[in-house]
Amino acid sequence: MKQRVTILGAGESGTGAALLAKAQGYEVFVSDRGTIADKYKAELKAADVDFEEGTHTLERVLDCNLMVKSPGIPPSAPAVAAAKKAGIEIIDEIEFAFRYTRSNIIAITGTNGKTTTTLLTYHLLREAGYNVALAGNVGISFARQVASGNYDWYVLEVSSFQLDGTTSFNPLVGILLNITPDHLDRYKSMSEYTDSKFQLIRNMGSDRYFIYVADDPIISEEVIRRVIRPQQIRVSLRRETESYYDGKEMVFTVGETFRVKQSDTTLVGPHNLINTMAAVSAARLAGVRADEIRKALLTFRNAPHRLEPVGTIKGVTFINDSKATNVDSVAYALSSYPGPLIWIAGGIDKGNDYGQIMDEVKKKVKVLICLGKDNEKLRRAFRDVVAIIRETQDVRELVRMALKEAESGDVVLLSPACASFDLFRNYEDRGDQFRAAVKELAEEEGVNA
Repeated sequence: MKQRVTILGAGESGTGAALLAKAQGYEVFVSDRGTIADKYKAELKAADVDFEEGTHTLERVLDCNLMVKSPGIPPSAPAVAAAKKAGIEIIDEIEFAFRYTRSNIIAITGTNGKTTTTLLTYHLLREAGYNVALAGNVGISFARQVASGNYDWYVLEVSSFQLDGTTSFNPLVGILLNITPDHLDRYKSMSEYTDSKFQLIRNMGSDRYFIYVADDPIISEEVIRRVIRPQQIRVSLRRETESYYDGKEMVFTVGETFRVKQSDTTLVGPHNLINTMAAVSAARLAGVRADEIRKALLTFRNAPHRLEPVGTIKGVTFINDSKATNVDSVAYALSSYPGPLIWIAGGIDKGNDYGQIMDEVKKKVKVLICLGKDNEKLRRAFRDVVAIIRETQDVRELVRMALKEAESGDVVLLSPACASFDLFRNYEDRGDQFRAAVKELAEEEGVNA
């Protein structure tokens, strides 16, 4: 008798899980309370997978031995709660895919920086000729990759939501970059959120490797408090560890000892020293040689919306950091430039505490431009710190306002500290509109941005 699996959610994660389940001989039913995108419906039909959209029909949803839910669906959702009450095993797509691969896995998590670190780790392995795939919370779903490919290595970005649904997940290398307040609308406390992040290493034994940032106060406390079985590789900006920054160069002692200057990479800022050291440490553990790493660091291109240079007009550099939707991310951005800065911030505030960036703003920001519908909290926080505060809800007006206030050598930094949904579809839409507006302004000014 065939096993039956219900997939809750039919986005990239759910559709990938459905394709893998079908390939493994399951009877598959996909249920999505929203509208399924046409491309995913076409894939499900082509694979002869039964599905519904716009509802969860409980009788059908619960007719299974296993439920694989998309990470965005909380445990409190009625269909998930009903499955739990019925004694049905409930897992995430990451866990499901893990059960059907024996490949080596490097898994990266953290509140901030995980996408950059994941992309760089993947780049280092790929450029060294490894048979490697990129998956998880970035790019193509892990389950889809397992269903369609045969890779020796997987580099995965994993969120806390994805880790919540794992039970046996056991990467060869786990990277934990930082833990700062986030998603507290879903987690009851910081302690619960921290426990979620540490699920990354729950099943890892002494033959595995745990790379973590020793400078992070929460991580450093938890490492002392918990029993850590995998071998520890510490990354630090402050002291000598297995991978550290000595004030001039990154020093790596994993395997052969070698040094790299940040100027010999394509990334800027102290947070990217951390990301680079974590990625390089993982690549060294995977066996990538130092000379291969040096070469690959020079050709890496980060994902959009992360300290992305989008143009220079009259000596003024415009930076798109739209992905910075919390104060911690803005702190990283501010530390990456000496100033003067025209800082663009605003949107939907997520309970921000601006106190942690007040000193950097006071030293570097000469103009704050608020981009949002309700800018009162921003204006109130910085009215005695920043001499000039402007506001707008139009991106085209925004870049013109910024250029008017700037002088040659200044940096215009879009690093909002807020969610984007008051004026934009998402942070990508915000960043795309900013990039397009800078390009349009450059053309008007007769320069090649």
